[in-house]
Amino acid sequence: MKKKRTTKNKNSTNKILKNFIWVLVAVLLSIVSIGIGYYFGYEDGSRYSDISSAKQKEKTLKALKKLEKATASSQEEDIKDRLKTVLKEEQNRYAQEGASHEYEESPEQLEHPPIVKAVAKEGVKSRPKLAIIIDDVSFARDVREIKKLNLNVTMSFLPPNAIHPNSAILASKEPFYMVHLPMEAMNFHASEPITLKVRDSQQVIMKRIDQIVKLFPRVKYINNHTGSKFTSNEVAMNRLIFALNKYHINFVDSRTIAETKVPKVMKAYGKRYIARDVFLDHKMEVDYVKGQIREAVKVAKLKGYAIAIGHPHENTLEALRESKDILSQVDLVQINKI
Repeated sequence: MKKKRTTKNKNSTNKILKNFIWVLVAVLLSIVSIGIGYYFGYEDGSRYSDISSAKQKEKTLKALKKLEKATASSQEEDIKDRLKTVLKEEQNRYAQEGASHEYEESPEQLEHPPIVKAVAKEGVKSRPKLAIIIDDVSFARDVREIKKLNLNVTMSFLPPNAIHPNSAILASKEPFYMVHLPMEAMNFHASEPITLKVRDSQQVIMKRIDQIVKLFPRVKYINNHTGSKFTSNEVAMNRLIFALNKYHINFVDSRTIAETKVPKVMKAYGKRYIARDVFLDHKMEVDYVKGQIREAVKVAKLKGYAIAIGHPHENTLEALRESKDILSQVDLVQINKI
């Protein structure tokens, strides 16, 4: 009787143990299931997040492209408007009899740089030197008419644009040339399509000079086209001279404004200041230009050298043609010999 009860108790214990094991297994399976579900759910959520992020990025890129396209279109229209204005000015350039658009102030306001007499080396007798720069050279007819003078003058070419696209090609055929760089003026409203502005950053100015060097690979001298506002701004001129120094390019100050900051900037860089002494054709009459040529020769004799600036206008070229006897009193040289 006692043996039967013991067996019954053992069977009951085994049953409880089995039930406990099954419950434990069920609990473990539940925990594992929850863990697996959470893991895969997180992965799915992560994938969904990645997809959502990619879609948002795509939308942003599309919006940026649309904005860039609109900005480019606006800039293109602005350039076209400016080109039309410049083209109108250019078409009247050779037909007009009047002051050159380069000059923004009267001759009385455009002060001459101080005349410092050059000291010749001992035992060397040197004749006065005169460099005549002809600005605004843009077309084949300009080059052709200048060469007909048979005078040793320096041609300064405007950078190419839609109006005069071949200026760099014309320059490449010359043994020596300058670049006439458009720079911001005080009151000039028909500026070249690409003109350096006072507000331009160092990066913008560097990029423009890089482009100039690619167009004119042999350029060693640059002078300003208009530029009264730019050259009277010390910060802007510092940026330009810094960019020119990269290519060992010299700057010649056309002195379109009396308050030029170029002398101060050049001194800070330890460089020689080179500037225009006489404008030849502020007025377009042949007699006036001939008088200015005599003035340039006079300055050259006092100082040892002088720099005069003119333009390829018919009357300017005629005055030069008729002044060969006056010009024989000095050595006509290229700007790099001053």
